[in-house]
Amino acid sequence: MVDDHELVRLGVRALLQCQVSASGTTVEILEAGSLADALALYERHEEAIDLVLLDIALPDTQGLNGVTQLHARYPDARIVVISGTGASSLAQNGLAQSALAMGASAFLPKSANLKEVLSFIRACGVLGSDVVDGLPPLSSNTPPSARSLSERALQALSPRHVPVLQLMLEGKNNREIAEAVHLSEGTVKNYVSTILLRFGVRSRAQLISSLR
Repeated sequence: MVDDHELVRLGVRALLQCQVSASGTTVEILEAGSLADALALYERHEEAIDLVLLDIALPDTQGLNGVTQLHARYPDARIVVISGTGASSLAQNGLAQSALAMGASAFLPKSANLKEVLSFIRACGVLGSDVVDGLPPLSSNTPPSARSLSERALQALSPRHVPVLQLMLEGKNNREIAEAVHLSEGTVKNYVSTILLRFGVRSRAQLISSLR
């Protein structure tokens, strides 16, 4: 479990331990608060790690760079990307597509419910089916995907543009985005212009309005 928020790690650990105790399953949970710590843990316990829950907002990486670095060093690692950003469902969808394209096994928003979290872990063979089958059913109130120009534009974005879009939606300026994704401010300016053009808008305000 890689997340820089101790309460998040504590919550996931408690969630898993609570659910597996009744089934008799034993699950060891390793925790890291940064990508560097996660890489060091993985190196020491590579053979024993079945799954990596990786937050995309860590002190030493931003966006999907963590997926790229972890997957490059350990191509066989099974990674589930977790995201707690306040971006719209369309932006989350774009992040999910990019994460999968970079080698992640799944994408999970932190707003997901208990059964979704455990289903992802079960899919990797960490939990038994009885652990998940006893949980309440998923809500059927998930809003449908928007069938719009904005959705098509989002799906057409390259993986390089998605982290920039995410930070734009968080209200970051070009300098802040450049620092977060480790690009020059000029490159970020070009990315921003491309994103605005793709969505057919002239300003960040219009972009945010179209995706909210």
